[in-house]
Amino acid sequence: MKKHVKGILLLAAVMMFSIVASACGNTNGSGGGGGSVNVGIVLPTKDEPRWVQDEQRFKDALSGTKYNTEILFSQGSSAKEKENVETLLNKGIKVLIICPQDGDAAAAAVEEAKKDGVTVISYDRLITNTDAVDYYVTFDSLAVGAAQAQYLVDHAKGNGQPLYLYAGAATDNNAFLFFQGAWEVLQPKIADGTFKIANSTEAEKLKDTKDLSRDQMSSIIGQVTTNWDPNEAKNKAQTHLTAAAADMKGDVAILAPNDGTARSIADVFASDSAVTSYVITGQDAEKASIQYIIDNKQSMTVFKDVRTLVKDAMGMAVEVLDGKTPETTGSYNNGSVDVKAKQTDVIVVDKDNVKKELIDSDYYKADEFTGL
Repeated sequence: MKKHVKGILLLAAVMMFSIVASACGNTNGSGGGGGSVNVGIVLPTKDEPRWVQDEQRFKDALSGTKYNTEILFSQGSSAKEKENVETLLNKGIKVLIICPQDGDAAAAAVEEAKKDGVTVISYDRLITNTDAVDYYVTFDSLAVGAAQAQYLVDHAKGNGQPLYLYAGAATDNNAFLFFQGAWEVLQPKIADGTFKIANSTEAEKLKDTKDLSRDQMSSIIGQVTTNWDPNEAKNKAQTHLTAAAADMKGDVAILAPNDGTARSIADVFASDSAVTSYVITGQDAEKASIQYIIDNKQSMTVFKDVRTLVKDAMGMAVEVLDGKTPETTGSYNNGSVDVKAKQTDVIVVDKDNVKKELIDSDYYKADEFTGL
């Protein structure tokens, strides 16, 4: 009898071990089966509409393939980002797609991935000062800034128009590329008096310099950074308008780096009775900003069709998993190496073409807006 009980207990223990082992091995992400994750994706935050949209598009892009993915968010923390990468490495990923919170800080995380033989794809933002990045999937960031600036030039009013400059985060390499692209277009019009800089003494010092060094750009961005934060953009705009002389109001031009900051800055300028009119830029074609454009509260946005960017990134990942070499269209120097890149074109959208570019292309639905 005792032997029989021992046998039952031993069998039960073996069965329990099998169940636990099976559960521990079940690490499937979205989009496929198997006991491990093929593609790990790390995005900056769930607090911005852009990245939540990307999450779903990544899931859709991998559906129907034999591979699977897991998507984690860093919530604005480089420490959390590194933890996310380590989590994905423990799940056996072969490809890491990562949009860094901080380009420099992300280097340590991707270097761990490279040690594990993982292919690293820097997504939308470039990871800097490391040789552990294999590919970069991006929009042409210089073209984004140039398009924003050209819109301001094309809509300039007279001579000596006040120009307010704002930039993204100094920790984001894209912020420098956007600003560089914009400055190269704006500088000749600042030098010839079309625009006069209203809110940056550093930019005023450099108004006769078209090709800025990284340090020179950093000195300007340090004064006008929004850190991609709408609240910080709002506070900065309020500070600038409070300090502005009467000749720095009237009809103004505003270089805003993206849609979230553009809406906040626009609200501040719209509330100042001494501001007669304003032209303000943006980027990302966020739904809220499209409504602002329809309502004449924001002038334009640079539409970066994230559907294409996601397809490019995921297509590259699948090619790597299939043992193929991904196609690239250029390269970017990240301070350590030239990273092979695949670039996606951008489109300027304002009230005149918003329906054609965003509704007719099925990016958004018409019933998501009023007054279209």
